[in-house]
Amino acid sequence: MDQLAALLDGPRARGAFLLRSILDPPWSLRIQDEAPLAVTALVRGEAWIMSDGGEPVRLRPGEVAVIRGPEPYTVADHPATPPQIVIHPGQLCTNLDGESVYESMGLGVRTWGNDPDGDTVLLCGTYTMEGAVSRRLLDSLPPLIVQPGGPVIELLGAEIVKDEPGQEAVLDRLLDLLVIAVLRTYFATHQAPGWYRAMGDPVVGKAMRMLQDDPAHPWTVASLAAEVGVSRASLARRFTELVGEPPMAFLTDWRLALAADLLREPDATIGSVARKVGYGSPFALSAAFKRVRGVSPQEHRAGAVR
Repeated sequence: MDQLAALLDGPRARGAFLLRSILDPPWSLRIQDEAPLAVTALVRGEAWIMSDGGEPVRLRPGEVAVIRGPEPYTVADHPATPPQIVIHPGQLCTNLDGESVYESMGLGVRTWGNDPDGDTVLLCGTYTMEGAVSRRLLDSLPPLIVQPGGPVIELLGAEIVKDEPGQEAVLDRLLDLLVIAVLRTYFATHQAPGWYRAMGDPVVGKAMRMLQDDPAHPWTVASLAAEVGVSRASLARRFTELVGEPPMAFLTDWRLALAADLLREPDATIGSVARKVGYGSPFALSAAFKRVRGVSPQEHRAGAVR
């Protein structure tokens, strides 16, 4: 599993909030739901995205905006249109007086707006839970990315209005696919972070994939170097130069990030998680988790379910 694929195991869509909005100008939505990652795809019409203090960014039909939270932002038909609707945490939609408007503006299955024949159609998806595995990726993203969405927009638009068995799983995977497609395009045309570029290195990339694919293995720099066919010193130096940290520090971060996600699973125990991520005992995992993350695994789990 590479760092981009890890996005799907970080804020991986699990019952993500998805909505089709049909709007007729003037309209303006103030988004302050504190979500770690949100996606807005414009099917037709015109839309602008404004972060607080930033320049307005135009969204054209067929384009997708990936917005890194939790800071608020506004989506509107024009930069000058004042907000009319506020989206709060938990996807509570109200007017400026705090009155709920979701039911009054409902237009069908996962569809909402002020006019069923409105000029603008938006597809919105929100990852409501931040997964620790993706922290490295999220930290490398700018607040806003706008890229072409390709054929996935059409697929998502067709599925978002259906109410069939397994529909949530279908929508979750389509949302994941759309995000990954956008980020691949973005990293191919912009300055990618060092760890992303390192994945293409024949030595370091192979080492990173081995650590990520088998975190439970008792890796050492020497054993890893033997697997990739270079000296221990050569691997340590090259890995640190390209990734920005030594191999074992990278492995520790990866193990604890995986543990943080696994601990959110309802049936997981600290012992089972410890074995999956390469710690010999629950005590060893707890000690490392508390040292690096500042809370115990139990405290982390309790915070995740509140």
